[in-house]
Amino acid sequence: MKSSAALPQPLPAWHACALIATWFGVGRLPRAPGTWGSLAALPFAWAIHAAGGPFVLAAASAALFAIGWWASAEYVRRSGLRDPSCIVVDEVAGQWLVLAAAPLDPVWFAAGFVLFRAADIAKPWPASWADRALSGGLGVMADDAFAALWAGAALLVAAQIIG
Repeated sequence: MKSSAALPQPLPAWHACALIATWFGVGRLPRAPGTWGSLAALPFAWAIHAAGGPFVLAAASAALFAIGWWASAEYVRRSGLRDPSCIVVDEVAGQWLVLAAAPLDPVWFAAGFVLFRAADIAKPWPASWADRALSGGLGVMADDAFAALWAGAALLVAAQIIG
């Protein structure tokens, strides 16, 4: 028989790691939590981009990646699950990274949203590799970061073609 110390002990919803990992509860919304997380990222991305520009948004994405890695690692450890769907901080950090490549324009932000969701779902290499091979908080965060690089590159190519 296992001791109670070995059993998963989920974090309470108000715990700092749970709040960050679920992006303040957005990941607990019904159906498609990743899409909700990406949508919830948009107003923050707009505000950061408007206040500081694309480089500040990229830096914010990197900082959120690090914080999300920490929070997700604790959430995964405490829940006993590999990558709980309610963790959406990875989508937020990834969405911000994509939008750092977008002009501050609603149409380009919408395009960045669609491209990121498509890449996050399709998981082109190395996102697919990270999804399979990495575990813990890094595993939760890395596949979305790689998907964001693909989506951001596609957005930059589209911007060059369209102007």
